Amino acid sequence: MMGSDKSAAQPHEEYVIVLIDGVCHMCHGLTRFIIQRDPAGIFRFASQQSEIGQELLRQNGLPQELNNTVVVLEKNRYYTESAAALRISRHLPMPWSLWYGGILIPRFLRDALYQWIANNRYRWFGKDQECMIPTPEIRSRFL
Repeated sequence: MMGSDKSAAQPHEEYVIVLIDGVCHMCHGLTRFIIQRDPAGIFRFASQQSEIGQELLRQNGLPQELNNTVVVLEKNRYYTESAAALRISRHLPMPWSLWYGGILIPRFLRDALYQWIANNRYRWFGKDQECMIPTPEIRSRFL
């Protein structure tokens, strides 16, 4: 897996961009979870399979088929795997921001747990044949 703390090209540097696997039910749930806890609206979302998702992956030198991890683009850097999940938690209100303390756990342990969950997410939560279509109330949060 690529490093999780690299320079990134992204539009709208004032936002934290979350690239999700657009067919993953767990990722859809994560998106709704974040939106419900983000009253300031700092998070923006895109499916990795979408045109803009593919462009952002390409601009950052990431594989186009990177659907086994969420990707976070923030302030000209990208984060993957556990680092991405922790960066998301960092921007959420208490008590969710406390999860960022997990950054103190060695990365190889965090990423092993992350990959175990990622490798089983379709079996546990299911998947769609095509990307999620955002509801009208959250459409403005998608790139």
